[in-house]
Amino acid sequence: MNEKTGLNMPLLSPGMMALLAAQFLSAMADNAILIVAIASFKLAGVHNMEAPLQDAFILPFILLAPFAGPVADGFSKGRVMLAANLAKLGGALAMAAGANEIAAYCLVGIGAMLYSPAKYGILTQMFGSAALVRANSLIESSTIAAILIGVLLGGWLADYSLPWAYAGVMIAYALAAVANLFIPRLPAESPGGRFHPWLLIKAFSASVVQLFRNRDARFSLLGTSIFWGSGITLRSMLFAWVPAALLILDNRTPANLMGAVSIGIVLGAGVAGLWISLANVNRALIGGLLLGPVVLGLAFMHSLTPAAMLMVAIGACGGLFVVPLNALLQERGHKTIGAGNALAVQNFSENSSMLLLVSLYGAARAMNVPITTISAGFGVLLLTLIGTLAFFRLRRT
Repeated sequence: MNEKTGLNMPLLSPGMMALLAAQFLSAMADNAILIVAIASFKLAGVHNMEAPLQDAFILPFILLAPFAGPVADGFSKGRVMLAANLAKLGGALAMAAGANEIAAYCLVGIGAMLYSPAKYGILTQMFGSAALVRANSLIESSTIAAILIGVLLGGWLADYSLPWAYAGVMIAYALAAVANLFIPRLPAESPGGRFHPWLLIKAFSASVVQLFRNRDARFSLLGTSIFWGSGITLRSMLFAWVPAALLILDNRTPANLMGAVSIGIVLGAGVAGLWISLANVNRALIGGLLLGPVVLGLAFMHSLTPAAMLMVAIGACGGLFVVPLNALLQERGHKTIGAGNALAVQNFSENSSMLLLVSLYGAARAMNVPITTISAGFGVLLLTLIGTLAFFRLRRT
């Protein structure tokens, strides 16, 4: 078998169904536990902890980035995903047992850091390039549906009972681990790799340079980094924006609005799977360029229904933008440095963007900038960043 060409499995094969189930359950728990952790802080009378929690989750993706790709490519990816889910389960157990929420959520972040390059990288082993965008669309749709259900269940359970919320999270992680056992045990892409820390850091740095020198990979890395950096910031922002703009104080409303974004991303991902291929990937810029103006509209929303509709629109633009870029990077990375390494570089880039934008948001909150001003400025920043990316991409096409 030539691993670099993919197995050309049927798109809806049993192996893909197991992958989708594991991804759905794991992502659902990832998002529910964030809402539960925020609710735990609020119950203790501690507020504005969204940014520190997000930072704790993001930091492993940055600090351990040199090790994620070699692990994903050096072992069977399905087993890497199993180990990652067990790490997430350990973080949930620690949080439920009363450990520090930030430290426990950091352990969940370590599991997610290992999980991400394996879950995307295995697609290039399972499918050929012709089906890669559609496979990504299914994974993204599964992920976003999981985010939707996870934030909704997390918000509802956190308002109802924190012990029940923690129990639900742990059950979901355990079921995800079981589903991982049914993913095809494909051979490692780069078996027998050495795991010397300094050598891995040097190799990772070389991978970063190699991908950023590739025009298509650079376009994908910058685009997805802008998108996910803005997405994680928007998620943090909602917990302050909802009480200020909508005068609603519960945990469910910001969670529901996060769910509305998820619905939009599912719709956008579906359109991307039907309308965009690697041959016409520049069409994804349409969704990206619409993101800034739509986010800017958040500053003018003061009632729940229009806000929910706007959130769906934000998600739809994002899904149309990010799904083709993910497929583009996987295809380029699979042919050069290995899909797992490429996804590790992507995680490093995206999470660096997340850390930067969330930190900027946290600094603005610390300076008591009104949340509506922050949301308006955020929309303008997003439009500027993606507009610049589009200018340089299209200028050279």
